[in-house]
Amino acid sequence: MEGKYIPRLKEKYKKEIIPGLIEKFAYKNVNQVPKLVKIGLNVGLGEATVNPKLLEAAAEELKVISGQKPVITRARKSIASFKVREGNAIGCSVTVRGDRAYELLDHFISLALPRVRDFKGVSTKAFDGRGNYTLGVKEQIIFPEVDYDKVEKIHGMNITIVTSAKTDEEARELLKQFGMPFRRR
Repeated sequence: MEGKYIPRLKEKYKKEIIPGLIEKFAYKNVNQVPKLVKIGLNVGLGEATVNPKLLEAAAEELKVISGQKPVITRARKSIASFKVREGNAIGCSVTVRGDRAYELLDHFISLALPRVRDFKGVSTKAFDGRGNYTLGVKEQIIFPEVDYDKVEKIHGMNITIVTSAKTDEEARELLKQFGMPFRRR
C-alpha cells in the first residue's frame, strides 16, 4: 500500500536498529533481533475508594495519553489497613501494541521525559531479567496531552516496555538505539 503511515521509530528500527543489533550480537537470522512487543501503562489510585471521580479522571488521562480506552482494575483482596475491600476499583491500566506502541514510545522519549524535573536519565537497573523494562513517573503532567488545568490530582504511573529480547543486555541496547536516555553510571 502506497502512502501508508509508518511511525518514525518503527522506520528507524527497520533501517538502522536491526542492522546495528545484528552486527553487535551476531544474530544469524533477522527474526532473532529483539523488537518492541507492547507498552503497558498502569495507574494505581487507592484514594479512588473514597473519591471515585479521581479514577474517572485518571482513566480519561490514560485514554488521552495512549489513544485507547483503559481498563479499570479492581482489588483482588480486602486490606483493612488501607480501607480497601475486594472488588473495589483502585486503578486503571492500558496495553498498547503495534504501531501505537512505537508512537507512544517515541512520544514518551522525545516529549515526556525531557519535561521531568531534575532529569538525569532513567535507571539501567529496572530490567526484569527477561528483557522487559519498567519505570515509574511521579507526575502524569509530563505528557503534553494532559491538560494541566483539568487535572484533579497529580498522580504517578508505571510504564512497562515489553520487548522480545532474551537478555537484559539485548533489551538495554534496543532501548538505547530507540533513544532511551539511560543514566550514566
